[in-house]
Amino acid sequence: MSAHVAAAGLQLRSLVTEDGHLELSLASVPTPEPGADEILVQIEASPINPSDIGLLLGAADVSTAVASGTASQPVLTFDIPPAYMRAMAARVGQSLPVGNEGAGTVVKAGADTAHLLGKKVAIIGGAMYAQYRCVKAADALVLPADATAADGASCFVNPLTALGMVETMRREGHTALVHTAAASNLGQMLNRICLKDGVKLVNIVRSAEQARILRDQGAVHVCDSSLPGFMDDLTEALVATGATLAFDAIGGGKLAGQILTAMEIAIQRSAKDYSRYGSAVHKQIYIYGGLDMRPTEFTRGFGMSWGMGGWLLTPFLMKIGAQDAQRLRDRVASELKTTFASHYTAEISLADVLKPDVAAAYNRRATGEKFLIVPTRG
Repeated sequence: MSAHVAAAGLQLRSLVTEDGHLELSLASVPTPEPGADEILVQIEASPINPSDIGLLLGAADVSTAVASGTASQPVLTFDIPPAYMRAMAARVGQSLPVGNEGAGTVVKAGADTAHLLGKKVAIIGGAMYAQYRCVKAADALVLPADATAADGASCFVNPLTALGMVETMRREGHTALVHTAAASNLGQMLNRICLKDGVKLVNIVRSAEQARILRDQGAVHVCDSSLPGFMDDLTEALVATGATLAFDAIGGGKLAGQILTAMEIAIQRSAKDYSRYGSAVHKQIYIYGGLDMRPTEFTRGFGMSWGMGGWLLTPFLMKIGAQDAQRLRDRVASELKTTFASHYTAEISLADVLKPDVAAAYNRRATGEKFLIVPTRG
């Protein structure tokens, strides 16, 4: 049982060459036939998330972009600085599909999945910057009847990451959260979750405009790291919330260490006894992004009870198990147009992704700018 589909479709590819270049191109790939437990989805919307840019552009110097090819088969080539080629070694010669998540219409269904034909679904699993994607039906989330593909395109990575942060807080015995780059699409979702669930949240931003965005959405504690009094403001917010867990999207620079230091100062405010080893309260920061690729720097002025590590969505979902992961997905579906609503500043085609000015724009990863790829436009 199926609708009419093309024999082949476009798929965006990213290739690192031996001579130190990264090439983006559009490949024509045969449209797969779904197996018994699979569905074929015509992708109608797929977001460009920061996690996608890591694979899409790798270590490329975006300012060196050179366009070539033809209108129907464009190619965009960048230089990779020699110092970063070692990190790209495992990718050399591999033409990799890109795109973590997307949404569209089921246009073919296997013998066991015919009930999904014609349904609008959201899917995750890579290679979503394409016109068709074949996946296991179990990996798809059927969207509400009134939802568009654009509504559902970003319903995995950011929503599940934000929910995962709150879930991690509860599982590790913390009672409040700190989040950096907090005015991002993900950060705004986390703020809405915390407001809805009664979780105290300290939002760290980098400008007055970003602070205004969050305060307009009801955020209680917003600290601007660009201000001279940032550390004092952060400490007061930590005293008020008792937050001892932070999720940091910045990664590089001094911010992670500043957060741990402010946590320790806040804890010591109510300490009854002095200890040269600092407080016994464990303070934890998870780095989950790399908006700043410089080394992470910190001065150990926050005692001995602390932790700094990495956090990724997929390992977290595997850790909590299928039942709890499905519980989080069900919440996303039920609050798709409220808590987990995404807003896009530009819709672009697959070919647009390969334009130098567009690449420079989405690579900025600027707060308030989010790009949505519409593969049906070619």
